[in-house]
Amino acid sequence: MIAVIAATGGLLFGFDTGVISGALPFLKQHWQLKDESLEWVTTTVLIGAVIGALGSGKLSDMLGRKKMIIVNAIIFSAGALGCAFAWNIVALMFMRMVIGVAIGITSYVVPMYIAEISPVRYRGALVTMNQLMITIGILASYIVDYFLSDDANTASWRWMFLAGFIPGIVLLAGMFFLPESPRWLTSKGRWDEGKRILEKTEDPGLVEQALQDLRKEMTVASQQKGELKEIMKPWLRPALIITIGIFFFQQCSGVNTIIYYSPIIFQMAGIVSNADSILPAIVIGTVNVLACFVSVLLLDKVGRRKLYMIGISGMAPSLVLLGCCFYFKEALGPNLPFFAVLSIVCYIIFIAISLAPLGWLLISEIFPLSVRGVGMSIGSLAHWGFNAVIAFTFLKLVNSVGVYATFLGYAVICIAGIIWGYFYIPETRGKSLEYIENAWREGKKPAEI
Repeated sequence: MIAVIAATGGLLFGFDTGVISGALPFLKQHWQLKDESLEWVTTTVLIGAVIGALGSGKLSDMLGRKKMIIVNAIIFSAGALGCAFAWNIVALMFMRMVIGVAIGITSYVVPMYIAEISPVRYRGALVTMNQLMITIGILASYIVDYFLSDDANTASWRWMFLAGFIPGIVLLAGMFFLPESPRWLTSKGRWDEGKRILEKTEDPGLVEQALQDLRKEMTVASQQKGELKEIMKPWLRPALIITIGIFFFQQCSGVNTIIYYSPIIFQMAGIVSNADSILPAIVIGTVNVLACFVSVLLLDKVGRRKLYMIGISGMAPSLVLLGCCFYFKEALGPNLPFFAVLSIVCYIIFIAISLAPLGWLLISEIFPLSVRGVGMSIGSLAHWGFNAVIAFTFLKLVNSVGVYATFLGYAVICIAGIIWGYFYIPETRGKSLEYIENAWREGKKPAEI
């Protein structure tokens, strides 16, 4: 129940990033926007996310995970209202940036909170609950976009943004009933409170061991001079490489071009109506949710490393197939939308069971408690930075080299990701957070864990 309520932050993350896809065609007509302006409207939320990720790592360690999520719920709710009532494109961009700040913070503080409060044997599934809620949020945004779209009313986008106010209030209300992270409490010397929460959430036989490990970690942490200085030390270099690398391959495979621009992609494939172009996105969003649900079941059974290799090995040929669809679009004729949707569905299945949940899960596991806030902030910064670059360049690439070449380029990145993953993806399934820290201190390579 704790994981589901906290992961409502993930639902907002998904909704507020996905809602733009259905709104873009209406915004384009409402204010007569060019492709460059559409890219800016899409990217401003990502710029805000970079700001949120960059500036709040220290805050989550100072204020606590729970308070940060509550603050974000307020920002989400206010941002939804601001977007719905934006009087011009500049005001909309500003409010999207405000929402982006909350998304940037939520993207790492929610999985970190869940990881720190979860029992070891269920940690993978519970942290991935956040990713599942992200996919549900994306699907919800597509469904909301479809039902609120009206080709006769170019201001339909206002109602789409306003719908995000409801989950913001749900998260705000729910968080007041949840406990603080026991690991954050012990890091502040509040051992009795931390122990009481651990006794309610961890397996009874592991509570004392967890407390002993935390005391050892606190002793080591007290000898450190600074979080940023510590995280740059050689023994934590593998964790930093994993953090930046997994988000590079996750984002630069082009996943969010599909999330943000799917109706526009389907219009390129021949669907004319704004409302009809959202329908295939609902199919893709549904597949995304189902595949992510499967990953929740598999992560603690199959393991992180195997799922990564399976996923990225399937993403590359799926992107090649998508590129070929547009290369042979004249031959495919009216069948092009069908084959394009099929290719994207294959791609979404593979990424939803692997890189999409693994990014946030791994970075919640591989950093010691003393630098976890800063480490996950760096991961969130990498995620949103790469995300913004891809979102801001997609239409430019399409207009300069073509749709098919753009997706083939993303496929090449996936092939490089297979090689990188062989050396750098660890198997953290069934291992305590304290065990993983000790492995880094002993100089183990990621593939050796």
